[in-house]
Amino acid sequence: MNDTRNRDRTPRVREIEFEITAPAYPFVRASAELECRVELAEMIPRGNGCYAEFFTVAEAKPSRVADLADDHESADVRSLREHESGALLEFLVAEDCPAVELAELGALPRTVRGSDGDGRIVAEVPPRDDAGGITDAFLERVPEATFVAKRETDALTTPFSRTAFRQELRARLTDRQREVLEAAFEAGYYDWPRECSGEDVAAELGIASPTFSQHIHAAERKLLAMAFEDRADDEAN
Repeated sequence: MNDTRNRDRTPRVREIEFEITAPAYPFVRASAELECRVELAEMIPRGNGCYAEFFTVAEAKPSRVADLADDHESADVRSLREHESGALLEFLVAEDCPAVELAELGALPRTVRGSDGDGRIVAEVPPRDDAGGITDAFLERVPEATFVAKRETDALTTPFSRTAFRQELRARLTDRQREVLEAAFEAGYYDWPRECSGEDVAAELGIASPTFSQHIHAAERKLLAMAFEDRADDEAN
């Protein structure tokens, strides 16, 4: 009975949703001009307001998406993985990005999608934060956005089987990459907001910060590529 009551008292995830049709943003512009779908797979903070955003692209040549994104001065783009119907692209951004603005306000972007010129962003707001205040601040920073909805929902669940995921992890990552990734996770490097910096984790491991960055970035890209391959297989079937 007590367990049931505790579950009932657990705050549900609050989501805020926005629409953006302004072509100033690469994920909207590319989807409009190339008639494709561009969707955020993962977003990882790099520190000092910089983020790595991993986008999947469907039904368009990744080089054309990258060319359009290169026109956006604050974005640095490169292709990580390609297949017959799309690709996985990494965007390094620090400003002039709606997802970054939400993240810096304390929300966690979960969906950033451009499809035929229609951009959608859904972000989670921690229970301790004011969803209305974040919404107002975001609309002030990104006037091209239109507020769509605020709602409560259950927490997201992972699509991976734990055993299968660990087996795949061992197969993909080097021992050093796995060690660095586990140390970063346990230290709170991936908490939101982040509890420690890359420099902190590097010091704990007794390695230089550039070495930490090299291993953690390589591990992250392998994990994203793995998830992207699963999605591509599902779409092919």
